[in-house]
Amino acid sequence: MAEWSSVRFSAASTADRLLPGPVAARLRPLLDRLDSLLLAADERGHAGRSSLAAFAIRIASAAIALVSQVLMARWMGGFDYGVFVLVWTVMVMVGDIACLGFQTSIIRFIPEYRERGRPQELRGVIQAARGFVLVTSGLVTALALAGVWLFSDAIESYYVLPFYLGLACLPVIALSDVLEGVARANGWSVKALAPIYILRPLLILALMAGAVLAGFAPSAQVAVTCAILATLLTTLYQLAAIVPPAMEEVRGVAPRYRLREWVAVSLPIFLVDGFFYLHTNADILMIGWFMEPQDVAVYFATLKLLALVHFVYFAVKAGVAQRYAQYAHGGDRDRLAAFARETVSWTFWPSLAMAAAMLALGKPMLALFGEGFEAGYPLLVPLMAGVVARAFVGPAESLLTMSGHQNACASVFAVTLAVNLALNLTLIPLWGLWGAALATATAMVVEALLLALAVRRRLGIVMIVPLGGARNKEVLP
Repeated sequence: MAEWSSVRFSAASTADRLLPGPVAARLRPLLDRLDSLLLAADERGHAGRSSLAAFAIRIASAAIALVSQVLMARWMGGFDYGVFVLVWTVMVMVGDIACLGFQTSIIRFIPEYRERGRPQELRGVIQAARGFVLVTSGLVTALALAGVWLFSDAIESYYVLPFYLGLACLPVIALSDVLEGVARANGWSVKALAPIYILRPLLILALMAGAVLAGFAPSAQVAVTCAILATLLTTLYQLAAIVPPAMEEVRGVAPRYRLREWVAVSLPIFLVDGFFYLHTNADILMIGWFMEPQDVAVYFATLKLLALVHFVYFAVKAGVAQRYAQYAHGGDRDRLAAFARETVSWTFWPSLAMAAAMLALGKPMLALFGEGFEAGYPLLVPLMAGVVARAFVGPAESLLTMSGHQNACASVFAVTLAVNLALNLTLIPLWGLWGAALATATAMVVEALLLALAVRRRLGIVMIVPLGGARNKEVLP
């Protein structure tokens, strides 16, 4: 990506040319701040551009996901669509967990080794990560296949074949995740996010459309097969686009492997990721257990609108994680504290604006999925409140993980997961989809509170949006 600072463009000067004078004058202070962020040549400017690139990709991804899910819901009907989304959600979740934390820890190790001038370890961790996740995900696949076979009588028959198909793709999903981590560690936001969030969903949609046009029944099995092929093609592209430039700076360097150290750091992160994925998907999984595929479909469609808000958090997290690691391991605590507090504002205010927009437009957007999907609209109110509460502390868990406090982060998510599971188990049998929405929203609030407390205690940073301004500049020893 070309450096924006070399481009003769600024938001303020463009507004002066295109807008009436009084309007441009009122917007000038805001646009000057935007220019100072995006056009700066320092680390802050790079992080801002990375976050903006990630933000743009997630906007495009959310739009693509919404269109593709609407089309697939209409092609497949509520039942098969519900089966597909449950199976594929499980596959993506388990594929990420099967990396055992390497897909996240590598975002810490690459900047750390570069900052400390350790090229041998840098080459070693880039090479080892790919082989490690292929081995671990292969073992997880074998165990999962055996589990489906042994407990097939306890699984609804319409889930069994899609699960068998999806499990064959787990190692490819895991490899794709670790390649995303390598790109994020190098600050390549586009290379990190575009394959998974743009290319893969477009390929799934294109392959599904091709299958329907070719006369195949639009079933859950066909949809899972299309998703597998799209994931394979996307991962091949990632291998070609990410690995060669990542290895360029250590070409000719003998690798040094510190597998025991890497695993020791990765395992708590694995717990964080596992708790996080179970926490964020507990409602879908339990609705699939207690209710029918049509209910899964309605709830998942509602979550697609929620994702349009939640992508702000993921975009900021993707853009700043590498910078957190650099500041934390470079010893500049004041810079880390100031930057961390700034990222809270980057997360909260856009999330609040997007939540308001989704509440205004949610009902007609759900109607696009087909008949009966509007039933999910009331669920948006508690779910949006939960997402906004979560955005209130910004990417706090990424700050903890990148600064070496992954154990504290794992503890937070363990408690949050326990709260989420307990509430879902209690409320779904009582109130159905409403119970799932209330349980998930409450768990998000608990998560935000615990993360804010953990960051304050471990790093001395008050990472809450109202206290993120000039009044809060101290960092505790």
